[in-house]
Amino acid sequence: MNNTAKRRWRLALGRYGSGKLGVLGRHDQEIDRTLDFLYAREYEKRGVKSGRGPGSLDPTQMNAVNWLGKARSLFPETVFEVLQDHALDRYGLSDLLNDPKALESLEPNQNLLKVLLSIQGRAHPDVKEKLREIAEQIIREIVERLRTEVQRAFSGRKNRFRRSNVASAANFDWHRTIRANLKNYDPVRNRIIADKIFFNARERRHLPWRVILCVDQSGSMTDSIIYSAVMAAILSGLPGVTVNMVLFDTSVVDVSDRLTDPLETLLSVQLGGGTNIGRAMTYCENLVEDAERTLLALISDFGEGASPRPLYASVARLAEQRVHLIGIAALDDAGEPVYDKMIAGRLADLGMNIGAMTPDRFAQWLAGIMQ
Repeated sequence: MNNTAKRRWRLALGRYGSGKLGVLGRHDQEIDRTLDFLYAREYEKRGVKSGRGPGSLDPTQMNAVNWLGKARSLFPETVFEVLQDHALDRYGLSDLLNDPKALESLEPNQNLLKVLLSIQGRAHPDVKEKLREIAEQIIREIVERLRTEVQRAFSGRKNRFRRSNVASAANFDWHRTIRANLKNYDPVRNRIIADKIFFNARERRHLPWRVILCVDQSGSMTDSIIYSAVMAAILSGLPGVTVNMVLFDTSVVDVSDRLTDPLETLLSVQLGGGTNIGRAMTYCENLVEDAERTLLALISDFGEGASPRPLYASVARLAEQRVHLIGIAALDDAGEPVYDKMIAGRLADLGMNIGAMTPDRFAQWLAGIMQ
């Protein structure tokens, strides 16, 4: 085993690899101690004694706050974010969220937002305002990222009978451009030299649509809830679109009156609990006015905790009314779909389109239906 491999194994194994894998240099000792402060908890959870002695960097010498600063200085940003996520989510270092100095060092990202939502009712009063500021910053970044995708999806259909002076790859009229430039064909270079470029105009859609987002708020659905709240805020700003958002576990909460502020929507979330999808879908039926101009998206892992019969009955009634039904499966941290395939298959048989997709793809799907 070469020295590079030995070093990596030594750092991966921590103090338990110190006997046979050599001695670390000063910089690597700092890395080792920083990793040990966090990941020694994994051994301790399994009943392995830490073995920390007087000369070790134990919690009395390194607390969560100065550990955070040390980790930021030692590791690249991408690695630091992983360590931060593990500290908050896996090992419950909640003192990071109760100390203003620690909050200043946290890297705002979506995983941090998930943690903030999970502890929102337990945070120390002195740091609640700071937690809200961090959450708002993260949400703003998500909104800006998604707004462009949604606006592109809903920007209108090409009108091939009307020309435009707006040069855009999305509007490029290659049929007319080729026809108009055939006379400029260069046989030597085997290509057309285009001196006239044409673009299609786009028609603005007028969308008298109602979009109902029925969102499972069980613990595994946090990412989907965040994106749903952001999507609801963006869609509600489109002309002619009415948006309702319903959160559910075993109860149903209608948050349609606070969609312009995604953070307020998310603060309504009570993660965890059981799941009664049938009750939520039955509630959503009452929101339908013009069935053929209504799109209902059920965002869930389809893990029904109650009898599935009310769920199937509700979907069958909605499909019979010709409501546009979409079922969006939950995605795990690796982007893989996680859902009850048997229930999803039954819903598909009843007329619900089932898919698993990223938010930008969801926007394109909505736009395709609402043309």
